[in-house]
Parts: sequence; C-alpha cells; structure tokens
Amino acid sequence: MAKTTRGTQALKKLGVSFTVHGYDYDPDADSAGLQAAEALGEVPARVLKTLMAELDGKPVCAILPSDHEVSMKKLASALGGKSAEMMKPAAAERLTGYHVGGISPFGQKKRVPVVLQETALEEPHVFINAGQRGFQIRLSPADAVRALDAVIADILA
Repeated sequence: MAKTTRGTQALKKLGVSFTVHGYDYDPDADSAGLQAAEALGEVPARVLKTLMAELDGKPVCAILPSDHEVSMKKLASALGGKSAEMMKPAAAERLTGYHVGGISPFGQKKRVPVVLQETALEEPHVFINAGQRGFQIRLSPADAVRALDAVIADILA
C-alpha cells in the first residue's frame, strides 16, 4: 500500500495535520465504510464514506457516517439544487481518478462541491478515505471542512 496518494498530497500542500491508517480491505464486504470502521476499531460515526452524486446533472460529493444513507432530497437542498442521484461507479471513477471503495474527497482530478454531514463536527476526529482501498486519513472534522471548502448540512436519509 502506498503511503502517499493524491489525497494525502493535497492535504500536505494545504498544511493540514493528519495521520494515515491502513487496514485489510475486504472487496466482498456489504459496506466498505462499516468494514473500515470495524477494521480500524472505530465507531461508524467517525468513519465517513465519500459518495459521488449528480445534482441537476453536475457532479457533487457527499461525506457522511458509514452507518447511514444519504438523502438525495436533502443533498440537493443543501447545495441549492432541484434533484440529485447517485453517480454511476464508472463515472465516479473517471471523474475522481480513484477506484470505488477508495474514493477520497481530497485530491480528486476535478474539484466539485462537497457537503459534509453536520453530525461529523461533533466528533473529535474522523476518518476519510485517503484515495486507495484500505487506506484512511484521520483528521479533525474542522480541518476536513476547511480543506474541502465543504458545506455543512444534515443530509442523512
């Protein structure tokens, strides 16, 4: 496993403090986020998943706890749009430059609007994918918001 990804490079360039954590990625797990939380010994509320969606036909990124689902209606509302839908995996991979199961909001090929679930700010630290399957970044939620210029909203289904 690489210790450096475009995600870690982007955070270093911004001067964000973080640590990296690897784990054995299980491609057969029902939920990559929940499997990551278990492997890292963390509660699912602290291990956030990165989902790529389309809002009125334009790409957006949603970050939320691994044990929840995103509400497309709330996601659209958070960014002032009409309707959102999940992006197809192949399109998400092309847009971000990362593989599904390893998509990071940091260092994507094209910068897109990001919404972070507001409850993440209640955690002392969060884990977000570093840009590779089985590789997570641990950082403060406030640093994640600043690095991503994220909108904070309730986007849980």
